[in-house]
Amino acid sequence: MPEQRTALKNVLVTGGAGYIGSHVIYALQKTRRYKVISIDNNHNSLPAALDRVSRLSKSELPEDATELDIASTVIDSHKCDLTQPAQIKSVFEKYGKGGIWGVIHIAAYKAVGESTEVPLTYYANNVGATISLLQIMSDYDCHRIVYSSSATVYGTPPIIPIPETTRLQADSPYGKTKVMAETIIDDLCHADQRWRAISLRYFNPAGAHPSGLIGEDPRGRPGNLLPLLAHMAVGRVKDATLRVFGNDYPTPDGTCVRDYLHIMDLASGHLLALDALASDSKVFDGLDAHFKAYNLGKGKGMSVLQIVEAMRKATGFNYKYEIIGRRRGDVPDLTADPSLAEKELGFKASQDLETMCRDLWNWQTKNPLGYGDI
Repeated sequence: MPEQRTALKNVLVTGGAGYIGSHVIYALQKTRRYKVISIDNNHNSLPAALDRVSRLSKSELPEDATELDIASTVIDSHKCDLTQPAQIKSVFEKYGKGGIWGVIHIAAYKAVGESTEVPLTYYANNVGATISLLQIMSDYDCHRIVYSSSATVYGTPPIIPIPETTRLQADSPYGKTKVMAETIIDDLCHADQRWRAISLRYFNPAGAHPSGLIGEDPRGRPGNLLPLLAHMAVGRVKDATLRVFGNDYPTPDGTCVRDYLHIMDLASGHLLALDALASDSKVFDGLDAHFKAYNLGKGKGMSVLQIVEAMRKATGFNYKYEIIGRRRGDVPDLTADPSLAEKELGFKASQDLETMCRDLWNWQTKNPLGYGDI
């Protein structure tokens, strides 16, 4: 007989109501092994996302669901700001010392272009708040963290596809905040052997849950290409001409190349990282500190114009675009070498660009105003 579970592990997700956070929480709930605690200041998200995640999780419970299974579909949601330590402490205090098993730290400002305009805001939010979170975790005997990093830590990489051994030399303030946070967490793991940390260097997540119930719903004009294309096709963007930043890069068609992976594949990577933080994991064997970084990508790059064409096929919308000057902070090619994550975590981004675009468009057509439709 399988071993009977007696409790769920409490896992705190920062930025839980956001695009990545909501899909990660869904993936956590699907395992029925975790009790999810979400904190989010709703700067770029809506609480409705978590309501939908719970609804989706409950709808997938088997008929013979146990009380623990049902409990795993309930999200303990808190509106908190990571830059306000007292608010975060109150959440940890609710569970007591050792009550929270681990943290998935996703919350951050994430727009490369914006970060060049308001760098102090990005450093305060992405670095300062991370230091505060780590201190509070330590105070409450929580020493496991999965950190949301970014491919931008590599700057303009000398090797494509990019291995994790590549020197970190971010070009934008946003990318630099991720390098700084990784460095801080690494130093902490060297200083205190109780800590276990995995940094996941995201490449470009895209798509939505295939149900169309949850997806990406950025406030205002989207800063990322695929949601912008979806908003254009559904009529939410008044200026229907896409601005392409440069076509003179050393890439096949001159536009920037990025590695896109399905959001559900990205979410699965967080589950694998959490498993690797368990005490019996072999991931950190032989290391003098319990810190590892992994690329989460597909290992295949697509150019801006290729993405536009893929979305044209998915939506039937005739996109118009104009080429303008390069944007500060952009690099020609960010394509992952995901082989280390596959070897050590068992991670594989299996879904293709066509599926990403199809699922994104399914979400957008069912929710033309995003969660504002509710």
